[in-house]
Amino acid sequence: MSGLVNALVIVAVAAVVIARQFRARAIDADRRWWLLPVILGVVALRDPGVLDGHHRAEAAVLLAVELLIGLATGAGWAWTTRVWTAQDGAVWTRSTKASVAVWGVGIALRAGVFAVGSALGVHQDSAALMLGLAGTLLVRGGMLAWRAQSLDDTSRLAPAYGDDGRLAWKERV
Repeated sequence: MSGLVNALVIVAVAAVVIARQFRARAIDADRRWWLLPVILGVVALRDPGVLDGHHRAEAAVLLAVELLIGLATGAGWAWTTRVWTAQDGAVWTRSTKASVAVWGVGIALRAGVFAVGSALGVHQDSAALMLGLAGTLLVRGGMLAWRAQSLDDTSRLAPAYGDDGRLAWKERV
């Protein structure tokens, strides 16, 4: 895929994910939460430009840092997301204000990695960003599924970092 198509896929996925995170949504821990991240990862890894051929070592380090940032962003996002059980037993999630900070820090760190790569003269393809996004979504989905499954009938609310403990209004799905 071309860099423009990759960039459009990244923007579209990020827009959908970010828009949906601040609405209360019922989740199913048994659902295939890993499918979209795996598809993004496969598409990113198929791109031959994921590593710069002239600066392989530097590009590999930048890619590793991008992946670490993606994994940390996914973990932070999952821990700042409220998870609760409704009266009917359905598990619901909604991101908190702290989630905005996690996204902001993640984007700033990714911009920093891009700036370092540019200063070193390393060609950076959008496939690395797509791979980082796949890692973010994979970690977040896995941690939310784990948190949802860990809720029992006695604990209706799994606290999130930065959460004030109020229940969110459910929106029609």
